[in-house]
Amino acid sequence: MQEPVIDQPAPPPAHGEEEHPSLALVNSAIALPGGHTVDLLGTPDQANHWLTRRGLAPVDAGMREMCAAQLRSLREQIRSLFAARAEGLPALPAAVAAVNDAMTRVPTAPLLRWDDKSGPYRTAPHPTTAIVDLALATLAADAADLLTSPDAERLTACGSPPCNRYLLRHGRRHWCSTRCGDRARAARAYARRSNPR
Repeated sequence: MQEPVIDQPAPPPAHGEEEHPSLALVNSAIALPGGHTVDLLGTPDQANHWLTRRGLAPVDAGMREMCAAQLRSLREQIRSLFAARAEGLPALPAAVAAVNDAMTRVPTAPLLRWDDKSGPYRTAPHPTTAIVDLALATLAADAADLLTSPDAERLTACGSPPCNRYLLRHGRRHWCSTRCGDRARAARAYARRSNPR
């Protein structure tokens, strides 16, 4: 079982995160050496901060645990789709359904409501719920766009275990950060020294 790390700074964005917020979402749960993890969406406040930094929610959105859990759930479904695409495997139908559900959850107009005393009226959903639904729809649509674009050919997992982040390959680079690249090169050098031919 992995232990959470408290107050661990997040690594720099992996290549492609700036253009694709869904890639940043997938990379918001980070595996570190020593069996530690960092979850940038671990609490409602962290989830609100993460969405705010990407222009997907106001600072005072009033995020609740239910909303943060929905964001973490979508993250795992999109991660599953990215892994399937990067490894050339079939996608899990539940992951495809979750992305489609998130994209279609946002109402395009105020909904019809009916009060027994005053009759019909139109209203928008609860403001925080509407903010989260819009963020989920935006992230899901970005994931669908990435998976169906030419960039999908460059989607890969970081090549430095235990890192679990994804990136868009740039040239020969297969690491999400300089730190992971250095760790992979050091492991290869150690293996060469330990196993001389």
